[in-house]
Amino acid sequence: MTPEQHAQAASDLLHAEATGTQIGLLSQQYPAMDVDDAYAIQNAIHTAKLTQGRSVVGWKIGLTSKAMQYALNIDIPDSGILFDDMVFEHGSTVPAGRFIQPRVEAEIAFVMKGALGGADVTRDAVLAATDYVAPSLEILDTRIVRADHQTGQTRNVFDTISDNAANAGIVLGPQRYQPGEFDLRWVGAITSRNGEVEETGLGAGVLNDPVQSVVWLARRMANYGQSIAPGQVILSGSFIRPVECPPGSQISADFGRFGGVEIAFA
Repeated sequence: MTPEQHAQAASDLLHAEATGTQIGLLSQQYPAMDVDDAYAIQNAIHTAKLTQGRSVVGWKIGLTSKAMQYALNIDIPDSGILFDDMVFEHGSTVPAGRFIQPRVEAEIAFVMKGALGGADVTRDAVLAATDYVAPSLEILDTRIVRADHQTGQTRNVFDTISDNAANAGIVLGPQRYQPGEFDLRWVGAITSRNGEVEETGLGAGVLNDPVQSVVWLARRMANYGQSIAPGQVILSGSFIRPVECPPGSQISADFGRFGGVEIAFA
């Protein structure tokens, strides 16, 4: 893809977000696109949002678990950017019409106290740079259709990366823990919609260790000259399949001793 095509794709995605109208598959429109093209489109969205007055509050890692990879038929992780207008308070309600097709995932969030970057980042470096971990929900939305209506072709990883890894919102639970207080591989969640259990899972589903997911992110970012800054939030990846959130949904994720987090959709 050319830089002009990157810019056009980013503009189309921003328009889709603003109007609530999805666009077609970029991978179908640009069949030769690759991972560098996808992140170039995401970066163009990043630049545009900064121009609009948004600020970056963190990063999300997606497609780290087999549950999510099987759900989307995608077999490699991806990442996206968290902006300040994506933050929702625990127990709050998302206004009607804010998103196109919202879904939620349960995740372990890392809040950083130190900078983190470089191609040689280690697990110990992640732990040393982490201020605390907390239960969280990620709100997903898709500005690109999940499947082409005529051919049945589904989104691939280039579509999801271009679409800011389908990122739309973040909800942090009120609990805060030092990263060494729990074996995060054994931290799990029971995720319910309107009082009925929809999904369950364990942190080990995320690359066998959510900390390792943050390692992956830092190393990937290094390929594009990026790094994680102090104070930023890192969503380490979902260990459940996404839960659909039609209007009127009340979502709760019970992390047991690790805490819990809730969000509602008007």
